[in-house]
Amino acid sequence: MIIETRAYARAGLLGNPSDGFYGKTISISVRNFGASVSLYQSPELVIEPQAPDTNTFKSIFHLRDAVSSLGYHGGIPLIKAAIKQFCEYCEREGIRLPNKQFTIRYQTSIPRQVGLSGSSAIVVATFRALMRFYRVEIPKPLLPTLVMKAETDELGITAGLQDRVIQCYEGCVYMDFNKELVENRGYGEYEPVDPRQLPKLYIAYKTALGKQSGKIHNDIRTRWLKGEELVIKTLHDIADVAQKGHDALVNNRPQDLPELVNENFNLRRRIYNISESNLEMIETARRTGASASFAGSGGAIVGTYEDDDMLNHLFVELKRLDARVIKPYIS
Repeated sequence: MIIETRAYARAGLLGNPSDGFYGKTISISVRNFGASVSLYQSPELVIEPQAPDTNTFKSIFHLRDAVSSLGYHGGIPLIKAAIKQFCEYCEREGIRLPNKQFTIRYQTSIPRQVGLSGSSAIVVATFRALMRFYRVEIPKPLLPTLVMKAETDELGITAGLQDRVIQCYEGCVYMDFNKELVENRGYGEYEPVDPRQLPKLYIAYKTALGKQSGKIHNDIRTRWLKGEELVIKTLHDIADVAQKGHDALVNNRPQDLPELVNENFNLRRRIYNISESNLEMIETARRTGASASFAGSGGAIVGTYEDDDMLNHLFVELKRLDARVIKPYIS
């Protein structure tokens, strides 16, 4: 029997990037793109390489382009890290795994390195496949923490819980990463929000702008750890934007979100260096009347729009920047 599992792309709607600093966020799953894992029993444990894992290239220019769009490492290190974390979790919990091996492979349609969480989707899908194969139940609130540790502890990737939470829960989720909760039990408070409460949303991405999250977050983390007042206050204000967004949605005020989305990016810009190309996407979208903020660490934006005319205007204007616009399929 072949086990097939899937995890979807995600977009941080509000509060991003305060999740890595005990903040608050609202995120949506983006089912337009996903990573899938296939797993079946075999005599030995085999991880089958896919196109991003190749070390054979047509030319030096082919290598350059492949690394620019796919990164250096492909999906195999992510799968190895997920398997290791799963095994160690079972050992800690006294779960004895049967002596059976498997072959595993992955596929992904998530645009790479544009802040839509393609890497963590592979890890989430791998955990789901392992749980089914070995018939192990991991509590849902804890699963995102294990997924994050596969990336942070095993691979040295700088990451927060937000991406992993929304990919494990799916839909739309409000997250409160209260420091005491996260440090004492390993996870925060995660509250699903009815996606039907959301205003009209779009996502736009430009693959040429992709950047690895860790490189972007490192300087801010250093400044935060040093207690720099501007960084601490700004991240607190960004978290407060998510709180306001949550209050607006549960009180049926989706019309409040456009201003909050814009405020989220404006606050982020106080402490982060924004490339001209990324800023051009934000400003172009806003000139159409839409709101705009980063969906993740850069390369993709998310925002609200009013009607089909505005959406068509977004398509036209962002296409001039070689950016693709989609309506996210959430539920």
